[in-house]
Amino acid sequence: MEEASYLRLAEHLDRLPGGFAPSETGADIRLLRRLFTPEEAELATHLTLDREEAGVIAGRAGLPLAEAERRLEEMSEKGLIFSVQEEDGTMLYQAAPFIVGIYEFQVNRLSEGLLQDLDDFWSTKKPRSKIETIPQLRTIPVGESIDPPTVALPYEQVYELVNAHDRFAVAPCICRRKEKKMGRGCDAPEEACLMFGDFADFYVRIGNARYIEKSEVMEILAVADKANLILQPSTSKVIEFICCCCVCCCGVLGWLDKIPKPSEAVLSSFIASFDAESCLGCGVCLERCQMRAITDEGDGVTLNADRCIGCGLCVSTCPSGALTLVRKSEGVQTEIPDTLFETWRTIALDRVNVKRS
Repeated sequence: MEEASYLRLAEHLDRLPGGFAPSETGADIRLLRRLFTPEEAELATHLTLDREEAGVIAGRAGLPLAEAERRLEEMSEKGLIFSVQEEDGTMLYQAAPFIVGIYEFQVNRLSEGLLQDLDDFWSTKKPRSKIETIPQLRTIPVGESIDPPTVALPYEQVYELVNAHDRFAVAPCICRRKEKKMGRGCDAPEEACLMFGDFADFYVRIGNARYIEKSEVMEILAVADKANLILQPSTSKVIEFICCCCVCCCGVLGWLDKIPKPSEAVLSSFIASFDAESCLGCGVCLERCQMRAITDEGDGVTLNADRCIGCGLCVSTCPSGALTLVRKSEGVQTEIPDTLFETWRTIALDRVNVKRS
């Protein structure tokens, strides 16, 4: 019976955004056993991407209300599901994808055993063909890299995205924390994941983050720029988070770095443009670009636009203005949903007919 609950949970997670690919060695089920009790695994399969009261979920799961409330709250505190507290105190519960979701919510629970199970899972999961038509994360430029002549919509500008909120929190980056615990990684700031609105409230409520003022958000963004970190907010016009990422630790950037044309795979509205005649040859951009889009072959700097993801790190420190950001053509840009939860639903529809294989 226990094994069946974990198998159902694995299938449930695989239908959610990001999926949950089966492992060739059973590491997927071992990971779920590490995170969920059998009772939690069974209850999790009854949650959806809609936010619902405990009574609704209890009815679907065939549990007494008090029992369902207790389990749901415990699962929320463990970062196995997402929850929101309404103004009147009512708790609403929602399924969380494995990524972005359950994995990130374990930032303060990275035991040696969990790290080993995660490593076993990722190294043995079966390869999958691309299913999702829209990613959960996108890339936006650092604030100082967009000049006034460049048309940028509010949801493409980091300061506009921040100003749309009134609740802010900061959490440790699970990617850098995980890599450091495994003896790898870099020295970039660890406390660099910015949360907004409901995500900020959730992260603080389960002990993963602390509330901060808007001024500290701006300070963290400035530090991220100096540390060559790429800004990746949720794929939504009203954002839930901004990850400040490095290619050596971030799974998304690490994947982009390995493919020949990251510019075609990333969701970004901008791409760098290079004026060789204006270049002073200072070499700062060579250190700033994490995607190796800028190289020096000995006779001057060269920009490979196929590798540019439009982060703007090279632009914000180019002293001569030789590097600028320009908008991609309309044909290669993707419509951005209003909220992350709409993005999740869009992705879930992409996966609805996909079965674990």
